[in-house]
Amino acid sequence: MLLGVRLSVTCQRSGFLRRSLMTASTMHSKGQLPDMNEVRDKLREIVGASTNWRDHVQAMEERKALQSLLAKKQEDLPPRRMKDSYSEVMLPLGTEPQLREKYLNVYNNVRFGRILEDLDSLGVLICYTHTKSESRNMSPLSIVTALVDKIDLRKQLISPDCDIKLTGHVSWVGKTSMEVKMHMLQLHDGVYSPVLDATFVMVARDPENKRPAFVNPLVPDGPEEERLLKQGEMNKLRRVEFSTASLLKMAPTAEERKIVHEMFLNTLDSKTVSFRSRVLPPNAVWMEDAKFKGLEICHPQQRNIFNRIFGGFLMRKAYELGWATACSYGGSRPFVVAVDDIMFQRPVEIGSLLFLSSQVCYTMKNYIQVRVHTEVSDPITGEHHTTNIFHFTYMSEKEVPQIVPQTYGESMLYLDGKRHFDAVLQNKNDESQSS
Repeated sequence: MLLGVRLSVTCQRSGFLRRSLMTASTMHSKGQLPDMNEVRDKLREIVGASTNWRDHVQAMEERKALQSLLAKKQEDLPPRRMKDSYSEVMLPLGTEPQLREKYLNVYNNVRFGRILEDLDSLGVLICYTHTKSESRNMSPLSIVTALVDKIDLRKQLISPDCDIKLTGHVSWVGKTSMEVKMHMLQLHDGVYSPVLDATFVMVARDPENKRPAFVNPLVPDGPEEERLLKQGEMNKLRRVEFSTASLLKMAPTAEERKIVHEMFLNTLDSKTVSFRSRVLPPNAVWMEDAKFKGLEICHPQQRNIFNRIFGGFLMRKAYELGWATACSYGGSRPFVVAVDDIMFQRPVEIGSLLFLSSQVCYTMKNYIQVRVHTEVSDPITGEHHTTNIFHFTYMSEKEVPQIVPQTYGESMLYLDGKRHFDAVLQNKNDESQSS
């Protein structure tokens, strides 16, 4: 397999850090671990949100009074360590059958879209734990998800009848942003084994969610935390480099131009002498014929603690549309291998119409790279705005047809998909070598 699971040394290293953080942390030192309902209740408590729709609107208005509690500069805030934000949450799928129903898919496995929702909620709580003040319960910060940097799957299938544990902590801090590393483990034969690793980036804003706000600096404790902090800085530089080289800003490289031209030549009709006469090669699909679309009406039930649509809900809907696209394209059940580079470009307001467009943009053997574009439309004004772009890497049970672009725009989508697929592959290879 091109994208193999990580080796045991990597698991041991991350497991060692988890144990050291867990030993040092006192957040959940007594009693049973909290579940996701408790996580979301805690988030509502931290920001003063209500479960009632009408009360919730009033509570958001009252948050404006917290403006004076914001730090004027980062140096005014006490530094924190990674263990200060370390959190553990339980998904008791094995012991609570009624909860299991919410997470089941048609194959009697856990729905990955639900896991995306839980990771989003936990990531926000971890950041609030990092920035909490002992003198008050309510936080003046509005912490929201800015980016899902990457999610790497170690297992194809997640069992629906075994307990799951989610752990995580802040691993890097900028002036107003925080990187969060999270791990998911599942109980099998009395031992928790790794399922996935996730890296999210959160940003802190003022009580009205309009301007950036400073967060507590992070101080590493020991060589392993220093390594994580350095890795967080490298992740930031990598994202900047990837964005700078975007095909929306820069022309393709010479190698990429050669790839596009060769694909163009392979689709020319040899019986004619025309650039416009195109023929689909054997075992191939035009890119135009490999897309799905969806629509969601954004109801209050999908709101987050800041009265916008919950980012985890958006990720779940995008993932499920991407999965359906990969399933239809490959003609067999696809398994998610990686999620990367999900940018939250602007919030989605309640009452908006959310349009989702899923496109197969790159294929390699039995791998399918899917891009999901989401935009919102105000039903009154008719204005459209892009909110998110999602990138999912799926593995099909059998080899899939080659995706073939026809237009220049589709060729750019193809190259962008190849870049994301290559980045996932490179990340897997780097981790295997470092093991």
